[in-house]
Amino acid sequence: MTDDDTRRGYHHGDLRSALLRAAEEELTERGVEAFSLRQVARRAGVSHAAPAHHFGDTRGLLTALAAEGFHRFLAAQGLREAQAAPDPRAQLTAAGLGYIDFAMQRPALFRLLFGSDQPDFSDPTLDAAATAAYDHLRRQVADAGGDEVAAAAAWAMAHGLADLLSNGRLKAVAALPPAARDQVLMGLLEQSFPPPVR
Repeated sequence: MTDDDTRRGYHHGDLRSALLRAAEEELTERGVEAFSLRQVARRAGVSHAAPAHHFGDTRGLLTALAAEGFHRFLAAQGLREAQAAPDPRAQLTAAGLGYIDFAMQRPALFRLLFGSDQPDFSDPTLDAAATAAYDHLRRQVADAGGDEVAAAAAWAMAHGLADLLSNGRLKAVAALPPAARDQVLMGLLEQSFPPPVR
């Protein structure tokens, strides 16, 4: 960090957070192909050396952003789960809706997590964040009476809907009022669930 960065009032934690915010803005506006540490620094209002000081290189910054992205992904699911009934199938449906919410609200970050080879998934922090997201799904599917195959089916359905909607496909569904769209999506998500436990 330079004296200029210190004069701007940053300390270690604030600068890191500011750089991650700027990185997501850069990713959203320019995409991963044109992503630049220098542009991130400019957006954050710091010296061009600041991102390298904190993250090493472009891949390091995208790796840190992806780890943060998985935390936000789980938070989006948690928001939906908090509004749903406590039974396992309702919670699983809510998690699927949160998955779709995240993709539609943060499409560039969604693509970084699930469609880019730029983040280093062998990084321990990113690996832990990605594993936590998948373990959350596995626990919910198990609570609903499903196995690993059922978890794969639930993931595939939620991810497919999220990907199509965040890329501007399924326009008829996207154009529905929010409550009606949720009903359609809930019906589709539930088709991938394991049979109800009797």
